[in-house]
Amino acid sequence: MSLPFYQRSHQHYDLSYRNKDLRTTVSHYQREKKRSAIYTQGSTAYSSRSSAAHRQESQAFRQASASSFQQQASQYALSSEVSRKAASAYDYGSSHGLTDSSLLLDDYSSKLSPKPKRAKHSLLSGEEKENLPSDYMVPIFSGRQKHVSGITDREEERIKEAAAYIAQRNLLASEEGITTSKQSTASKQTTASKQSMASKQSTASKQSMASRQSMVSKQATSTLQQEETSEKKSRKVVIREKAEHLSLRKTLEETEAYHAKLNEDHLLHAPEFIIKPRSHTVWEKEKVKLHCSIAGWPEPRVTWYKNQVPINVHANPGKYIIESRYGMHTLEINACDFEDTAQYRASAMNVKGELSAYASVVVKRYKGEFDETRFHAGASTMPLSFGVTPYGYARFEIHFDDKFDVSFGREGETMSLGCRVVITPEIKHFQPEIQWYRNGVPLSPSKWVQTLWSGERATLTFSHLNKEDEGLYTIRVRMGEYYEQYSAYVFVRDADAEIEGAPAAPLDVKCLEANKDYIIISWKQPAVDGGSPILGYFIDKCEVGTDSWSQCNDTPVKFARFPVTGLIEGRSYIFRVRAVNKTGIGFPSRVSEPVAALDPAEKARLKSRPSAPWTGQIIVTEEEPSEGIVPGPPTDLCVTEATRSYVVLSWKPPGQRGHEGIMYFVEKCEAGTENWQRVNTELPVKSPRFALFDLAEGKSYCFRVRCSNSAGVGEPSEATEVTVVGDKLDIPKAPGKIIPSRNTDTSVVVSWEESKDAKELVGYYIEASVAGSGKWEPCNNNPVKGSRFTCHGLVTGQSYIFRVRAVNAAGLSEYSQDSEAIEVKAAIAPPSPPCDITCLESFRDSMVLGWKQPDKIGGAEITGYYVNYREVIDGVPGKWREANVKAVSEEAYKISNLKENMVYQFQVAAMNMAGLGAPSAVSECFKCEEWTIAVPGPPHSLKCSEVRKDSLVLHWRPPVHSGRTPVTGYFVDLKEAKAKEDQWRGLNEAAIKNMYLKVRGLKEGVSYVFRVRAINQAGVGKPSDLAGPVVAETRPGTKEVVVNVDDDGVISLNFECDKMTPKSEFSWSKDYVSTEDSPRLEVESKGNKTKMTFKDLGMDDLGIYSCDVTDTDGIASSYLIDEEELKRLLALSHDHKFPTVPVKSELAVEILEKGQVRFWMQAEKLSGNAKVNYIFNEKEIFEGPKYKMHIDRNTGIIEMFMEKLQDEDEGTYTFQLQDGKATNHSTVVLIGDVFKKLQKETEFQRQEWIRKQGPHFVEYLSWEVTGECNVLLKCKVANIKKETHIVWYKDEREISVDEKHDFKDGICTLLITEFSKKDAGIYEVILKDDRGKDKSRLKLVDEAFKELMTEVCKKIALSATDLKIQSTAEGIRLYSFVTYYVEDLKVNWSHNGTAIRYSDRVKTGVTGEQIWLQINEPTPNDKGKYVMELFDGKTGHQKTVDLSGQAYDEAYAEFQRLKQAAIAEKNRARVLGGLPDVVTIQEGKALNLTCNVWGDPPPEVSWLKNEKALASDDHCNLKFEAGKTAYFTINGVSTADSGKYGLVVKNKYGSETSDFTVSVFIPEEEARMAALESLKGGKKAK
Repeated sequence: MSLPFYQRSHQHYDLSYRNKDLRTTVSHYQREKKRSAIYTQGSTAYSSRSSAAHRQESQAFRQASASSFQQQASQYALSSEVSRKAASAYDYGSSHGLTDSSLLLDDYSSKLSPKPKRAKHSLLSGEEKENLPSDYMVPIFSGRQKHVSGITDREEERIKEAAAYIAQRNLLASEEGITTSKQSTASKQTTASKQSMASKQSTASKQSMASRQSMVSKQATSTLQQEETSEKKSRKVVIREKAEHLSLRKTLEETEAYHAKLNEDHLLHAPEFIIKPRSHTVWEKEKVKLHCSIAGWPEPRVTWYKNQVPINVHANPGKYIIESRYGMHTLEINACDFEDTAQYRASAMNVKGELSAYASVVVKRYKGEFDETRFHAGASTMPLSFGVTPYGYARFEIHFDDKFDVSFGREGETMSLGCRVVITPEIKHFQPEIQWYRNGVPLSPSKWVQTLWSGERATLTFSHLNKEDEGLYTIRVRMGEYYEQYSAYVFVRDADAEIEGAPAAPLDVKCLEANKDYIIISWKQPAVDGGSPILGYFIDKCEVGTDSWSQCNDTPVKFARFPVTGLIEGRSYIFRVRAVNKTGIGFPSRVSEPVAALDPAEKARLKSRPSAPWTGQIIVTEEEPSEGIVPGPPTDLCVTEATRSYVVLSWKPPGQRGHEGIMYFVEKCEAGTENWQRVNTELPVKSPRFALFDLAEGKSYCFRVRCSNSAGVGEPSEATEVTVVGDKLDIPKAPGKIIPSRNTDTSVVVSWEESKDAKELVGYYIEASVAGSGKWEPCNNNPVKGSRFTCHGLVTGQSYIFRVRAVNAAGLSEYSQDSEAIEVKAAIAPPSPPCDITCLESFRDSMVLGWKQPDKIGGAEITGYYVNYREVIDGVPGKWREANVKAVSEEAYKISNLKENMVYQFQVAAMNMAGLGAPSAVSECFKCEEWTIAVPGPPHSLKCSEVRKDSLVLHWRPPVHSGRTPVTGYFVDLKEAKAKEDQWRGLNEAAIKNMYLKVRGLKEGVSYVFRVRAINQAGVGKPSDLAGPVVAETRPGTKEVVVNVDDDGVISLNFECDKMTPKSEFSWSKDYVSTEDSPRLEVESKGNKTKMTFKDLGMDDLGIYSCDVTDTDGIASSYLIDEEELKRLLALSHDHKFPTVPVKSELAVEILEKGQVRFWMQAEKLSGNAKVNYIFNEKEIFEGPKYKMHIDRNTGIIEMFMEKLQDEDEGTYTFQLQDGKATNHSTVVLIGDVFKKLQKETEFQRQEWIRKQGPHFVEYLSWEVTGECNVLLKCKVANIKKETHIVWYKDEREISVDEKHDFKDGICTLLITEFSKKDAGIYEVILKDDRGKDKSRLKLVDEAFKELMTEVCKKIALSATDLKIQSTAEGIRLYSFVTYYVEDLKVNWSHNGTAIRYSDRVKTGVTGEQIWLQINEPTPNDKGKYVMELFDGKTGHQKTVDLSGQAYDEAYAEFQRLKQAAIAEKNRARVLGGLPDVVTIQEGKALNLTCNVWGDPPPEVSWLKNEKALASDDHCNLKFEAGKTAYFTINGVSTADSGKYGLVVKNKYGSETSDFTVSVFIPEEEARMAALESLKGGKKAK
């Protein structure tokens, strides 16, 4: 057979490790195989290292030696050199009583395989040699066999016995006369030489291998000479030799029988492979099984290795399955991938030794197979970690850090998976190929998932999680042809339903088949039905490019496939599905991928349409008919799918159909009739497939199809066979044999038997339930295939049961039977390697080693350790040897029989019930020499416990080497884990004698390391190995030891642990020394709780009490009992022995609303048997007319009521309590002034109660200043009705109120606007009706009025607006508005911080609601900051304005303008008066008008008539005298003088016009007009 390429590169099989002597020996051995067939078989037995074969060989040899010693020698001479060496060694062992084959071949085989531990090359037969490749060497693992460095006492006695017998035989032989030829003499010499060599071997047990080989070579030469001669002996000599042989045989048998009795292991035998595993070559995704059968006693333990690394089935759940039944051992590898290409080894081991067998597995790929020749370079090959880069070959190492773990999400959420990828070496411009997989299928970026590679971190992001995203995710990082990958599972839970009880969303909506007329949609049923069975599913469609969804089916369909019809040819659609139960409709599924409504042939034609340009060539067919052809019948009509909801037909187009397109009509009829009905009467079918609906379930139908075109409808096809409408696909049967098995502390592996006879199985749903709860939760929301699934997200320590059901398109099966309950905890595995091997003490020929316990004990207690050692000579390590055959339980061991001044290395392996763990890293080199140092050695076995955020407890063991004087104490050092070596600091200044120390003052979250040094009189020894690093933190859920004193006064320490394993136990200690045998303590543990009780707590019990929980991650807690705590606990114990009823409130007195008196007290708690005695002035009183008593045992309240207090009730009141054996009492004293005050208060409360029987005031009259600065008088009333009246009074005078009070919200108010001094007085309000009256008074005089006015002024001041600047004709005015002004509000002005002195130029005042400051004729000195302060009587409120800069300039300019305007207005020419508006005058009369005018300077005067200038003449005389008076005279007025006149006065400041109208009338004309008017009036009357 050819060796797989990946093994050729293994260091162990490289030709450079072939031994030159071995090659020569094997070559010689092959040439001699024909002449040494017998010992060839023996050699083969030795090569397999089978102890059983060795014993058979030994038995055959003893028989041969008994028959003829000389024949035995000649037979040895016929064998090869290798066989002769083996026989010689066996002869040596047999003659000395040694039967262990490992001792016989130890020295020889040690040279053959220098590489692996306990590996020895075999001596191969020629037959086996031919079956192996030339460069392949089989490693032989001897297991735990004896490696003897010296000779034991028993063996030495056996050697001496054999040597004495041989010497005696030689002596007898030398006395006989033997006549031989020269050749015979040579043979004797050779024989003597052989006997001499054997004698030397018996006396020198440690002779070198080279010397032995030289002697064996001489033997071969002598034997060859003897072979060519014939010897002649006398009869006497022959008889004596026969006698000697008989005697020798008897001696050997007796010796063998004697030693067999002494041998305790004579019934034991080493492992032996009956059937060895064979190699396999498989394809990816297939599974492979390796089988082997092994014999041995005790029954060997089998371990499977992959490339010399133990296979851990828990690290890859579901990948490997290892089984052992009746001696047949199986390794099953599931879903093989390329990484499973490796060499696999089955290692069988028991106390007699270890044996291994090998098999190779090669996994091939269908596409992109690994190119083996690409990596060959002559005779050598490259390992798998090599990759091809642009710069040649490179050996890569790919590691994943910060890896994503098993993840849980919910539908609609976002999630990211990522890990940091570390690739060494880094090669620029050669980036890795990152590929993500889900359930082994590569993922491509889409709208649902996005991938990102940042150069060092790979991320997979889900923008919107759906259940389709659930599965096993794998990231594969490839460098050239080499890759590494990492996987973890992602679980997606259902989103919370909008309608409680509605089913979850379906998943995996896909298109199974698409045509012009319909598209078949399929989906997977959800795992959660909402609590009631799913009635069916609704399918929705949406045309791509729109947002309009339409429902495709009117009634729910149960079958998980459905043909959607009514599609438009050529359009693309997307689909979704919704589940419905009796509660409602659930969320829709994720939408499907778009699919076009086209025939498959049309799709193929569109995809294959040529892209080359048209060449102009036209192909014309021969047949060009002038008229259409009626198409023939379709062929191959069949029913492709039938359910209770629909039936799908399929057929082939007819051969005769012409050149135009054809359409189809589908017809149906019930079976047994010929009543054919056309199904698609309105719209013909375009594609050769059709889905029929509305068929009666359970009935039988036949179908046929006709073709049609423009020429007509063709003949029908042949009818289909009878089809019964119903689901042909059955719901699968329930799975069986649900077997859960442990996996991790949060997961369980569930396996089951697959459903029998299941068709079109989609997968399985697994559900879990906490045992006894009855509530089931889904473990997966996406059906899984296979019969094995890992359920994650479980609660550690909780017990679960599981059930499984299968699903296919027809529906979900019944649930399987519930599994057995299983507790969630990690599966047991071998422990991890120990660490920190150190030499604790060294002697001349022995050393004491110490080490630390493994970090991971594999879920089971460590049962022991095995130590191996090897010599190191000139830096070259030798072979490993076992230091102990039996496991040691301590973390320290003394290795004896070492060589003085020799350098050694060590390694340690831990064992638990799961098996032997991996060995530790090789220790440093230690020299075996006597320690003579005076100071003590290092302490060892450091460990930390009770780790909290600011403290921990450090423990250690004393040094093995104490020095010349005993150890007197210890020093403890500490530093942060990342700190330098010079930053160690001591924790104790003086040495402590305890072997523990509580370290305090740690920083939370900081990592620390510790070391301990011992001291004696000679000084301080070297420090121990480091303990840690340990992070100072209090883990969530950490609990402490709690002290408790029960009702009987018994004191106990209690501890509870929620993270126990089935093998965990509580361990109590005092001062960290076990209290198991202490007579003063009693420990009781049950479940996860433990209690340590003190029998008689005293001074002898002072100390630190700690409780450790075994088989946990260091859970521990302690409690300190010092003298102060001892006193507290003893006092508490005394209180519990002699208890008192605890009291919350002592006896007190309170007055109730009717004037009743209530005596009450409250106890912490009272039982149903509690009693109370009521004592008054040392006499017990009882319930009666005067006293009412009550006890509420639920609340502990004790009460006594009295209607009123009289003078004879003065005295002392006591309540005496008794509850079981607990008692207590409480007293109140009511004597003297205390009693009188209480009596007065009861009378007042009685009167108050009477008052409140009618309308009354709850809140008496009070005032409030509103935001409008008004005063509101208000009161709150109660117990009023419609007839209740309210009357307001001021100074005993009734105030009339416009509105009637409605008593809304029980508030009565009286509003006083613009409150001032006139409103001072006494206000009173009276409530009255037929039940009585009540009144309330409010005095607003003197101080009360001042207080109110202060508040009013404050409100007014706060209402003031900001100061504004206003210019006037006189100057500049500063002003502010308030709500209203009262005299009590004091106003002060200041300028630049100085109070203003008021004068005629600067004055202040109030106009209405305006407060102003007037500055007349302002000057630059008036610039600055002005402050107006409003003083309300207590507080000043300021408003400021800055009159400077631009503000002053603008105000001053405006003032100048207004001033000039005022002057102009004052001196402007104007008409003062004298002219009428209208003058009516009789014709012929004279008109005289006089008018006064004014102006400075005197104005000019002019007159107008009808808007035209009027000049003075004789008829109209116009005069203006003294600049003040104007005269207007018309002599003899005529009608021509009628009109509009105007007087215009004008000077430099302005002008003014005064108009008047002159109307002239004639008396005769007036009379005539009057007569005409009267005449017109008479005619109208008629």
